[in-house]
Amino acid sequence: MNHHHRKILHSLFAHPVSTNIDVNDVSHVLGELGAEVDHKNGNRIDVSLKGHKAAFHRNSHSLAKAEVLQLRKFLETCGVSPEAYPV
Repeated sequence: MNHHHRKILHSLFAHPVSTNIDVNDVSHVLGELGAEVDHKNGNRIDVSLKGHKAAFHRNSHSLAKAEVLQLRKFLETCGVSPEAYPV
């Protein structure tokens, strides 16, 4: 995982919640973590990581606060933490 991907991962877990995270960057980070990312019609992204599945809305702008929290919870459920990927 390169430096940019690690920064994006850390921003997903940042407090206060960051709302300036690009959806495409998150998709690349998920791929680097080993997730299967499937871009569906209707701006939906299905993600499968370590036996867990989730669906996220893909828009052309940055992620909303609720989406960042949903993504953070999904990553925590999968056992992903930013401490494992130092910036």
